[in-house]
Amino acid sequence: MATVILVRHGRTTANATGLLAGRTPGVLLDETGEEQVDATGDRLSVVPLASIVSSPLDRCRQTTEAIARRQATRPPLVVDDAISECDYGEWQGRSLADLASEDLWKVVQSHPSAAAFPGGESIHAMQSRSVAAIRGHDAAITAEHGPEAVWAAVSHGDIIKAVVADAYGMHLDLFQRVQADPASVTIIRYGRARPHVVSVNTHAGDLAWLAPKPGSEAPSEDAAVGGGAGPGAAPPEGS
Repeated sequence: MATVILVRHGRTTANATGLLAGRTPGVLLDETGEEQVDATGDRLSVVPLASIVSSPLDRCRQTTEAIARRQATRPPLVVDDAISECDYGEWQGRSLADLASEDLWKVVQSHPSAAAFPGGESIHAMQSRSVAAIRGHDAAITAEHGPEAVWAAVSHGDIIKAVVADAYGMHLDLFQRVQADPASVTIIRYGRARPHVVSVNTHAGDLAWLAPKPGSEAPSEDAAVGGGAGPGAAPPEGS
């Protein structure tokens, strides 16, 4: 299967002031966020992306544009509501400091599979629709471009954490153990047997090894017993 690069949007004015933006329109990257996504765009510039799928919210569109304009060939851009931010309902627009005093806050922290935001959606529903979307796009891109294809999905912290938890096979109640910082890069490969979580929440490092190389084989879907030899190594005979 193809490789997906999950990118969280850069820091926003709401992030900087401790507000839960949710789906509030007009929430934009602040100056730090713009610098972050420029750096992430530079980092991804060495990887030809088959497509970029973005949440419809402004902060993700800004991040997507920073990545797309640094590609040698501008990739197709797709906007998908299914990877939009969680619908926090009545929590949207409130300060995190204020929300921490709510009884629901403790449920979100320790038992998120049971958490549903008043007037919004449950964390379980958020995970279900975002995982289905990422897996669906991955299958479609693999079918069109082949198993060596690499694509990016630009989304939100809780969305990325939920997708990573699914890929790890973790119970949703453990998804708060995953970190997804602004403008961070997380990489997953979906295989027929299992997903491979390649990296989580990275901010630096060369990604050129992700670029498909002419004549190279697609990454093996088998787990490398003992850890393997790393990117670029030939798969073991018979795999």
